[in-house]
Amino acid sequence: MLAPRSCMKLFSYLTGWLTVIGWQATFATSCYLVGTLIQGLIVLTNSSYQPKDWHGTLLFWAVVAFSVVINSVGGKVLPRFEGMILVLHILGFFAILIPLTYMADHGHAKEVFTEFLNLGEFPSQGLSFFVGTVGCIFAFAGGDAAVHMSEEITNASTAVPTSIMLSVLINGSMGFGMLLAMLFCSGDLEKALASPTGYPFMSIFYQATGSIAGTTVMASIVTTMGATTSVGMLASTSRQFWSFARDRGIPGWRVWSKVTTTNAVPLYSVLVTSVIACLLALINIGSPVAFNDLCSMSISGLYLSYMVVGGLLLWRRCTGGISSTRSSDSAVVNTAGARLVWGPFHLPGIWGIIINAWALIYMTIAVFFTFWPTSWVVDVQTMNFSVVGTVGTIILSLVYYMFRANKVYEGPVMERA
Repeated sequence: MLAPRSCMKLFSYLTGWLTVIGWQATFATSCYLVGTLIQGLIVLTNSSYQPKDWHGTLLFWAVVAFSVVINSVGGKVLPRFEGMILVLHILGFFAILIPLTYMADHGHAKEVFTEFLNLGEFPSQGLSFFVGTVGCIFAFAGGDAAVHMSEEITNASTAVPTSIMLSVLINGSMGFGMLLAMLFCSGDLEKALASPTGYPFMSIFYQATGSIAGTTVMASIVTTMGATTSVGMLASTSRQFWSFARDRGIPGWRVWSKVTTTNAVPLYSVLVTSVIACLLALINIGSPVAFNDLCSMSISGLYLSYMVVGGLLLWRRCTGGISSTRSSDSAVVNTAGARLVWGPFHLPGIWGIIINAWALIYMTIAVFFTFWPTSWVVDVQTMNFSVVGTVGTIILSLVYYMFRANKVYEGPVMERA
């Protein structure tokens, strides 16, 4: 709707595919994290265990299976389950923060705020900084999850943006607080980075508590939160895939767009999303930097889709292509695009333009550096191949568009109750 009329259909199609790439990779990354976290807990509690990469892949698949079960039931199970997650999220935050800050030796503010490590051996600290932001950027990935549940939400035009803003506010504040606590209580950082668990935070917990049992409990809270988060990730990912299939933008759309008659769950989309994630899990067997590759695909897919919409929105803002009134008679009709009016949740005027422009600058930097490897000296195993996955999928989608999709895809299907 924001695009010029001449390329509305193509822009819509590309945005759909970029979102597919981003969300499929995000769900896979979430499951990868949980699988390797479980593996780390085993290392922590069983010194005789010899971790193998394929063990993490099998645990990855177990997390996928758990997510499928919850998402396949339908009805009131999923919303109640996610309500439980919120309670666990808040309580778990304090269950970790309080013992960590109370029992650990505290570092100095100068170390926390002024010292930077360039462990990737990049030629400059600035380059190391930008490459290192990938993990931080991923922490905010999926903030638009509620958007893909819009058709199942009452008063979505206000509930969805409110949910997104509250998620960023609550989780951003809690995440920043936990980050400061971890940095001040990091203890021997070299020892933490060399942790056999693969996760430095587990070593930090152990240095603080001096107890395997206490560390296991604290790390188990993080792992449990990751597992429950994967359930919500699958819900949003499968809904996005289903809606794009309903719009006929994906090969096999007749199958993926079906929903079950008993509980109205897009079961086929849930299953195909799970299969894609399980296939991506195989990367873990062949490459020690699989997490970075999946993170990169997640960020590049999602942020490129945001950039298409954000760029077009900025263009419409600057050209006056959006009306401030809800009256259809007085709505601005821009011959270069669709008729648009502001919704109930928006920031008009110069502040909207400034934030819109800043978002585009931020996303450009994020996408550019997300394709970089984690070290300056690169070999086949440490190379970041995410650009192959992202660009390759885009090329294949364009080929499909040329030969098939342009005949059946007309843009988003609007269903009225």
